Amino acid sequence: MEWFKSLEFAHKGFFWALLLIPAMVGWYIWKQQRLYGTLSVPVIKGFDLPKKKLFTKMRHSGIVLRCLGMIMLIVAMARPQSSLSWQDSTTEGIDIIIASDISASMLAEDFKPNRLEAGKNIAIDFIKNRPNDRIGLVIFSGEAFTQCPLTIDHDVLVNLYNDIHNGMIQDGTAIGMGLATAVNRIKDSKAKSKVIILLTDGSNNAGSIPPLTAAEIAHQFGIRVYAVGIGTTGFAPYPVPTPMGVQYQRIPVDIDEGTLSKIANATGGKYFRATNNQALQSIYSQIDKLEKAKIDVTQYHKKTECFFPFALLGLVFLLAEFISRNTLFKGALT
Repeated sequence: MEWFKSLEFAHKGFFWALLLIPAMVGWYIWKQQRLYGTLSVPVIKGFDLPKKKLFTKMRHSGIVLRCLGMIMLIVAMARPQSSLSWQDSTTEGIDIIIASDISASMLAEDFKPNRLEAGKNIAIDFIKNRPNDRIGLVIFSGEAFTQCPLTIDHDVLVNLYNDIHNGMIQDGTAIGMGLATAVNRIKDSKAKSKVIILLTDGSNNAGSIPPLTAAEIAHQFGIRVYAVGIGTTGFAPYPVPTPMGVQYQRIPVDIDEGTLSKIANATGGKYFRATNNQALQSIYSQIDKLEKAKIDVTQYHKKTECFFPFALLGLVFLLAEFISRNTLFKGALT
């Protein structure tokens, strides 16, 4: 049954010939009535109806075989074909490195639950929506290192992203070092497009590489940088552990937007400012639209001709009808 459902017909117009079948049956019935006629009597008690023999019951088998044979031949002429199809997807992928600031200031709670966790959650959603791209993760504070190299295994990447926290490395904000580490991880990529998403809430105050120098290196390797400044305007609540429990201080938001804009412009990217969770999510959505991989899908079809079984069955039915008409039922009208 499944095999029959997969059949396609190259010449469906031949199915109009099936209208000949009821015409053949009608002609046969009309001939039978003319040959044998009918007899009507008012009483049947005087008649002993003979029991029908097998020969009598089978005398109409000729027309059945003839109709079946014609149906099979019509189906064969319609050229039934089994269709096997599959597709080949070719992704001209994009390689993306997310360079995330994990300095102490990222614990400020102007984002919910804080800047670091909000950045992680929204970035993870971004990763899950790009299954065809290789994505990696670099984290930086007073220094920088690669948390996850470029990978298509996004489950591993997400797990490693969930594990990052403040205090993993020396505190500070080494934007230049974070960007340079990301560049080093992606520079040899053969992808059609190479992108770094640089996320920070401060100004460069650590590391041996100036941010603009790292941006120039990125430009030389054809890497586009989308810089994101994360933090509200003015002051933000910052949790401070004390013997009396967590106390909150209001700390000034100090994002070096000028440098981040220059980094983005120097590499052909764009600078964004996120002041809350919704704005950050919108920024990732914009980057997602700006950096879309081109996927070429080639559809393959393999068709196999299946007319032979139908043609063979049709000939078998017609041969059986011919033999029965000229042997068992010779002389009977079929």
